[in-house]
Amino acid sequence: MKNKWKVGFFVLLGMIILGFVIIVSMIFMPVKDDALPDNNKNTNQQVGFNVETNKKDLNLIIEHYIEEEGMKGPVDYDVQLKDDVELLGSVPVFTSDLDFKLSFEPKALDNGDILLKQKSISVGSLNLPVNYVLKVIRDSYNFPDWVKIQPNDELIYVSLQDMKLKSDVKVRANEFDLKEDNISFRLLVPVDRAQ
Repeated sequence: MKNKWKVGFFVLLGMIILGFVIIVSMIFMPVKDDALPDNNKNTNQQVGFNVETNKKDLNLIIEHYIEEEGMKGPVDYDVQLKDDVELLGSVPVFTSDLDFKLSFEPKALDNGDILLKQKSISVGSLNLPVNYVLKVIRDSYNFPDWVKIQPNDELIYVSLQDMKLKSDVKVRANEFDLKEDNISFRLLVPVDRAQ
């Protein structure tokens, strides 16, 4: 009878250690980044219009777009423009969810896309690696193809040139200075130049 308890104890202990090793190895497993889009897009057959906006209005558009396009996954997340771009949500861990907040410094690139460089992170009271949190976020949420999360580089690349809008309108970021609330875009509307 004593041997059954010993065997049961060691089997249970082995399962616990194996589970712990699997979880730790998943946390520290290297992540693979997606390739960034080609920056040489042809804009010959388009007419441009400049649009200026502010954080308040752009927050409303972002919220509407997330809901309209069904970009939320099994857990809700939110994007807010303040002095930085903030990504708020929760990460499933075992049987509960850990709230997270990631802050990114935005930069409008010469090709009209936006680069979000990770600035700060908070995940409950845990000190988790940024690349792990970004990988979990990338794998847990439904982001459109034009949003590329790069966990190894700790950044998010927003390829506005690949964003699908009605009537094939394209968007390019001119200025994206959140601290000064100076946000401007160029809308590129395709035209038929057949002669």
